Amino acid sequence: MEGILGSGLFNWLILPLLIFFSRIIDVTIGTIRIIFVSRGKKYLAPVLGFFEVLVWIVAISQVMQNLNNFACYFAYAAGFATGTFVGIIIEEKLAIGTLVVRVIVDKNEFELKEQLAKSGFGVTVVDAEGKNGDVKIIYTIIKRKELQEVVRIIEGCNSKAFYSIEDARKVNKGIFRTGTLSHEGTRFFNLFKIHRMFGLNKKMK
Repeated sequence: MEGILGSGLFNWLILPLLIFFSRIIDVTIGTIRIIFVSRGKKYLAPVLGFFEVLVWIVAISQVMQNLNNFACYFAYAAGFATGTFVGIIIEEKLAIGTLVVRVIVDKNEFELKEQLAKSGFGVTVVDAEGKNGDVKIIYTIIKRKELQEVVRIIEGCNSKAFYSIEDARKVNKGIFRTGTLSHEGTRFFNLFKIHRMFGLNKKMK
C-alpha cells in the first residue's frame, strides 16, 4: 500500500515538479541566450546553449517515459511559460548591451547637451530641419542600465522633447565615460562589461 501511495506521489507530484523546474531552468537560459545572440555575444551564447539543451534533454526524457501522465504535460508547458518570463526579468536586471538615444530639440536649446556632458555622457549634435523649422538632433550611446538616468536628464531639461531609443548591436572606438576603449570579446568575463561610449564621429566642443 505504501509502495502504491509512494509511486502515485512521485508520478503525480514530484515528477511533474521536477519537469516544471527543469523547464524553467532551460527556457530561462534559452531566453537569455537568444537575447545575447541579438546583442552579438558570440562567446557566451554557445555556452548557455550547451546547458540549455542538456537540461532540456533531461526534462523531455522524463515526459517521454511517462506519456500517460498528463500532469507531466501540464508541468512541461507551465515551465516553458514561466521560464520565458523569468528569462526576460533576469535580462532586464543584467541590462546587457548598448543603446543609441536620439533626441530632437529646438535649435536654440543647449541645456540638454550641457547636462548630458556634465553627467559624463558624450554627445554628438547634428543640425536638421523639422516641420516647424530648424532643429538639432542630439545623439548619445550608453549602457542599457544607464537608460533611466538619461531619460531623467532629457525629461528634466524638456518634458516635451521627442526622443527615440534603439539597440546598438556593436560599437567600435570612441570616447568612453570611464576613459577606456571597449574591446569586445577580449576575455570571457568582460562580456558583461560593456563600457559606455559617447560621441559617434566627433567630440563636440
